[in-house]
Amino acid sequence: MSAKPTGHYELKPDGRYLQFDRLFRAPIEDVWYSLTNPTALRSWIGTYTGSPSTGGVRFRMTAESEDAPWQNVSILLCEAPHRFHLDVDTQPEAWRLHCHLREAGGMTTLSFAQRVDDKLDVGEIGPGWDYYLDRMIAARQGLAMPEWGDYFPAFAAHYRDLRVPDAARP
Repeated sequence: MSAKPTGHYELKPDGRYLQFDRLFRAPIEDVWYSLTNPTALRSWIGTYTGSPSTGGVRFRMTAESEDAPWQNVSILLCEAPHRFHLDVDTQPEAWRLHCHLREAGGMTTLSFAQRVDDKLDVGEIGPGWDYYLDRMIAARQGLAMPEWGDYFPAFAAHYRDLRVPDAARP
């Protein structure tokens, strides 16, 4: 797998998002499982504890470190297997994340996005999500995990140079 920056800006009703799209040769339920099952998540990003049906879980990004801190996650919307919206309490701010899945012709498209504003450094956020989503692909295909050094700082300038789309255009 050759790493390249894939994120782009999308304007949504609640703000500007840095969005990443991935295509899988798999049914939507299979990709949903990779995003929502705590054991499947462990193979590429982290894990959670708790019951999502309560509207909240605790998440830990173990891909960075097995002793990473637990973070509170508020589940704002969950429509299995098509979408979820989350707030992740990362202290001192929260990340608003959107995950949307669409299936057609035996393929599932994942659109994953994080709301960003001028206070956040997209030069760090963008390479991070490219890295984690490529880890998801590697885990699903049984491949070696990508190296963080192939993403950062290599992709930082790409993300800092992105332009927000014109909201007036169709």
